[in-house]
Amino acid sequence: MGYRERRRYNDRGPREMHKVTCSECGKETEVPFKPTEGRPVYCQECYKKHRPARY
Repeated sequence: MGYRERRRYNDRGPREMHKVTCSECGKETEVPFKPTEGRPVYCQECYKKHRPARY
């Protein structure tokens, strides 16, 4: 994918952010998606601890 295609793909305007409370530490944060009820949502720091290792 070239520069112009990437730019067009990423040029969607501002994302709608949703305020949530981190399921692990209780810190208030914002996420770029509407949380699903019953699923945990993490702040950036806690998410780093929970995401699978990349190889």
